Amino acid sequence: MTSTSPLRFLRTFLTGASLIVALAATAGMGSGRDVSAGERVYRQQCASCHGDRGQGGPGYAAPLTGTRTVSELAKYIATSMPPGPKHCPPAEAKKVAAFIHERFYSPVAQERNRPATIALSRLTVKQFRNAVADLVGAFHPAVPNDPRRGLRGEYFRNRDFDVKERVLEREDPEVRFDFGTDGPVPGQFAPHHFSIAWSGSVLAPDTGEYEFIVRSEHAVRLYVNGDAPPLIDAWVKSGNDNEYRGSLFLLGGRAYPIRLEFSKSTIGVDDSEQKKGKPAPKASISLSWKRPRLTEEVIPQRCLIPTPNAPTFVVTSPFPPDDRSMGYERGDSVSKAWDEATTAAALETANYVTARLPEITGVPPDAPDRRARLKTFCRDFMTRAFRRPLSPEKERNVLDRAFTSADPAIAVKRVVLFTLKSPGFLYREIDGAPNDPYNIASRLSFGLWDTLPDPELLRAAAAGELTDRARLRQQAERMAADPRGWNKVREFLLAWLKVDTVPDMVKNKSLYPDFDPRVASDLRASLELTLENVVRSESSDYRELMMSRSLYLNGRLAKLYGGDVPADAPFQKVEFPASVRSGVLTHPYLLAHLAYTDASSPIHRGVLVVRNLLGRVLQPPPVAVAPLAPSLHPNMTTRERVTLQTRPTACVSCHNLINPLGFTLERFDAIGRLRKLENGKTIDATGSYQDRQGKKVRFADASDLARYLSESEEAKGAFAEKMFLNLVKQPVLAYGPNTLPGLKRAFGESRYNIRRLTVDIMTIAALPPGAPTRSTTPSPTRKVTTR
Repeated sequence: MTSTSPLRFLRTFLTGASLIVALAATAGMGSGRDVSAGERVYRQQCASCHGDRGQGGPGYAAPLTGTRTVSELAKYIATSMPPGPKHCPPAEAKKVAAFIHERFYSPVAQERNRPATIALSRLTVKQFRNAVADLVGAFHPAVPNDPRRGLRGEYFRNRDFDVKERVLEREDPEVRFDFGTDGPVPGQFAPHHFSIAWSGSVLAPDTGEYEFIVRSEHAVRLYVNGDAPPLIDAWVKSGNDNEYRGSLFLLGGRAYPIRLEFSKSTIGVDDSEQKKGKPAPKASISLSWKRPRLTEEVIPQRCLIPTPNAPTFVVTSPFPPDDRSMGYERGDSVSKAWDEATTAAALETANYVTARLPEITGVPPDAPDRRARLKTFCRDFMTRAFRRPLSPEKERNVLDRAFTSADPAIAVKRVVLFTLKSPGFLYREIDGAPNDPYNIASRLSFGLWDTLPDPELLRAAAAGELTDRARLRQQAERMAADPRGWNKVREFLLAWLKVDTVPDMVKNKSLYPDFDPRVASDLRASLELTLENVVRSESSDYRELMMSRSLYLNGRLAKLYGGDVPADAPFQKVEFPASVRSGVLTHPYLLAHLAYTDASSPIHRGVLVVRNLLGRVLQPPPVAVAPLAPSLHPNMTTRERVTLQTRPTACVSCHNLINPLGFTLERFDAIGRLRKLENGKTIDATGSYQDRQGKKVRFADASDLARYLSESEEAKGAFAEKMFLNLVKQPVLAYGPNTLPGLKRAFGESRYNIRRLTVDIMTIAALPPGAPTRSTTPSPTRKVTTR
């Protein structure tokens, strides 16, 4: 069944004389004389193919829209239009470009002709799972409020964790120990029997299937996200197995309770026999995992917290993927598969709740007031799910009717099923007016956390505080500082760099013998550490992302990429000269991802810079062309091969923009390692870029490009816009023509602080359209009507 768009009931109308003036000024239109002359040229030579309003016609079906400037558009028309041997003269091309740009081509013209809308949207898969987790968990913290990292280790002289025999308690950064034939501390433990329990929480960076691996010669049990049953149970050993595995689906950005129990003991050996000199067996233990689509690693200290968190219910029912065609996940369509998935998830949740009713509700089975207390639980459950107080109609028609059942457990199940299939839960903002404070709370929570408003936000909504701009901003700052706020920004950053899904990274073994899946996983961890340490720092400076000269390397990576790091060293920050590394654009993970198995790819690297870092629009290539294999031109450099292949006229219009940017990264090979020569020739890493104002900028190498991206208002504006889209999941222009310019200005005033930008975006997006606020600060306005 094909997807159909849900009801679009929020539509922005951008009208009025003052707006028309602003649009005209922003459009960069030419003089009235040029537009009039250009219109005549367009009617005579262009309309037959492109339509009288640029909507497309028999000769060219696609709408005539884009992001080129007037000068860029004029140049393209003069060299390419109309198709054939004779093109439009430059003088006429300039006039017709001014007309097209002002009338229907530019984003501002598109906004004027067809106003951007704030569309009704359903919950994305991620939002659905997070919301259900918080509903069932009653909003326990996603991550314990504990800055420490590692696990709490309790060491016992006996084999069964008798607290009276505990001799050592400490925080261990990870679980990877070889005790040999002695105990953890020689002289304090009997070598034949002792036990250890590690406890705390494990932080899952990504959503997906995690495989946990325990290796030991002795008895072990591993509990993750609950006390029973154990994920791994090797307490009674048989045979010679020393490796045990168990898998679990986890939601990213949340911490789950974990407990690992280890017991060394030898059946039939008592203290008297030990005194006779019977040798103790060897003892070792390690705790590893495989993150989704990554290789095995010992669970690192940064993902372990010594404080246990409450268990989290995780919906495991499969969902169809959300649309990502706009560069971010959108819940803008409903299909039969999605509807069936929500039904399966609702049933899974209802069964989980009713199976653990005393634990979840706090109501004992024999409580004399059990029915009334379970009804109160259901009322709270519905209130949280619908993000607002329960209406009298729902109270009467759903809650009261459900509890006419003889069995209150059945009533709870019915309420959970009704709630999770209700439009009030599945869709955003279908109750209340657009300036309703509960809608404001919902925009804020889904924008910053991808989940429901927490109790504090609902309290602020009930108190009317969210229509006060200052208090609204305080809530946004509180939520941005929460680990869930960082997780949302982290996901945006990975999407911005086009590594939000983990790619298969295979390289030619004869050329790169040391590059294997473990290196690829380490490189991803290195990039994630870079992003976190820049963005979560006090300055949170976008420019540092572009200009930082440091890499996070462990011993394995240092062997390939340089740095004075011991072979067995964990990740640490290593500084490089600016001529070697300049920001995330030169991070080896990114460069290796944007490369082939045996060669670099200036095209892939250039496309990332053009589309994501500079925010330019590229048309799909007219034909799919396989890259020229290096073996076909063994004496050519990659730059020479790419130049040869993209020389045809059909390629030039886009590759004149892509190639000169991608060539600046040619000093880095297919695994992101620095090089000086290719095929015996000195690498040419020069490049250029013509900005939206038509100014040509030249680069000597990647460090020059990184510096330009750190200083360019165009690049910083593109970053702000893409972050808005990722957080809000609505078009920026739907919030008014001044929204994006205002965000860019505020971004600069904050010294390009990414955390401040996050708060600015959500303060704007959460404001009710056109509603008055109790603040003197002017804000973008939105006129909204219901259809």
